[in-house]
Amino acid sequence: MDQKTIRMNRELYNDILNGAKEVFPEEACGLIAGVCIDGIFEIKKVYVLENTDHSSEHFSMNPQEQLVCVKNMRLSGFLPLGNWHSHPSTPSRPSEEDKRLAFDKKAIYMILSLAEEQPELNAFHIEGEQARKENLLITD
Repeated sequence: MDQKTIRMNRELYNDILNGAKEVFPEEACGLIAGVCIDGIFEIKKVYVLENTDHSSEHFSMNPQEQLVCVKNMRLSGFLPLGNWHSHPSTPSRPSEEDKRLAFDKKAIYMILSLAEEQPELNAFHIEGEQARKENLLITD
């Protein structure tokens, strides 16, 4: 399977970053929605959800919040593209738990690392034990 190209604007990136900083040192999490045009996935909306685990090492999204988000996506004409979460003290790459819990091989999995002074956001395709970094473009 070919590498996906994913685009998002700086404002949406900041939504993820601010959501992660707000609950630091816990992991933050949420959903991403958008459109696919000519094979390019364009993120149009970022949803910040409660990490019901309130943990720095894993996350669970509130099911009621997820349902509200998916309804909002449909009303907005967006596709559910995947999810995002933060790693407060580890790199921006899928952990073994992330791989184990990645059930949807069509989803985009975004991971924001706050381990270094400069935050790092990457997008991944995860299938079984395999994780491939996608081409993520953040535009101004």
